[in-house]
Amino acid sequence: MTPGRPPVLSVRGLSVRFLLPGGHRVAAVTDAHFDVAPGECLALIGESGCGKSVLASALLGLLPANAQTAGSALLGDLDLLTAGERTLARTVRGRRIGLIPQSPAAHLTPVRTIRSQTEEVVARLTGVRGRAALRAAAERAAERAGFPTDHLDRHPHELSGGLAQRAATALALIGDAPLLLADEPTTGLDRDLVDRTVDELRRHVDADRALLMITHDLAAAERVADRVAVMYAGRIVELSEADAFFGSPGPRHPYSRGLLEALPERSFLPIPGLPPELGSLPDGCAFAPRCAHATDICTTLPPLTGPVACHRPLPAPARTPEAIRA
Repeated sequence: MTPGRPPVLSVRGLSVRFLLPGGHRVAAVTDAHFDVAPGECLALIGESGCGKSVLASALLGLLPANAQTAGSALLGDLDLLTAGERTLARTVRGRRIGLIPQSPAAHLTPVRTIRSQTEEVVARLTGVRGRAALRAAAERAAERAGFPTDHLDRHPHELSGGLAQRAATALALIGDAPLLLADEPTTGLDRDLVDRTVDELRRHVDADRALLMITHDLAAAERVADRVAVMYAGRIVELSEADAFFGSPGPRHPYSRGLLEALPERSFLPIPGLPPELGSLPDGCAFAPRCAHATDICTTLPPLTGPVACHRPLPAPARTPEAIRA
């Protein structure tokens, strides 16, 4: 991270509600607060269905018509939540936010080659013209994302999942956007491809650019993240430095601790129960029905603006005399 620099993205009180027939509302995201600094990778983690991808769609203005948003999401001096579609389409998507979608193959045009799609994005975002110049620029974009140039003339259905991911990454990086938003960029990849993919994303974070990676893959988050935001039932329940989260003292929210302990290389113990439906959240802490540490106070909602949204955060391990002297 670059000290003293304003954040690339500053989110305050972001909430998303879906209005369903009969007047029922689904609270998909509630009161999210976080920043993403220049030179930083922030990993937004949590189980599937917790609202991570809805938050990403809100930032890009890609929510359906029945969605209502509140709060703010400042990209520089532009509030993404109130910006019109014309502004988002012409000045934000691709230029100020590069998106690596959750399902790359579904976002690539199936009847066009990767080369033609790449050249089109190059022309639109960089102004390069001329057949030879576009061809060279498309090959540079492919190489930058680790996509083999001899596959550029293939169609999306001819690519493996990993190559489709790299093609989407190449398109997202062309505009050198200040913010790269990667939504589950490792879904369906084997471990070696996961490591290579997140390493490539991390390499493109520099003094002026940042990465917001949305993932349920904790190993990928540990590999590249500077900070971690944990989401549960539409709420960010913990914000932590990655070293502290994955190392010592470890996460302090019981849900965060449960996520780590469920990993095979740790205790391999699943969190009991299932996440609540976002349309029927319980009163108070949404994790309380699954939490071994819950008490009566957990029937009230804990504050959501601190580093740990929990009435009874887990204590850090006691420091040994040797550690104190050190």
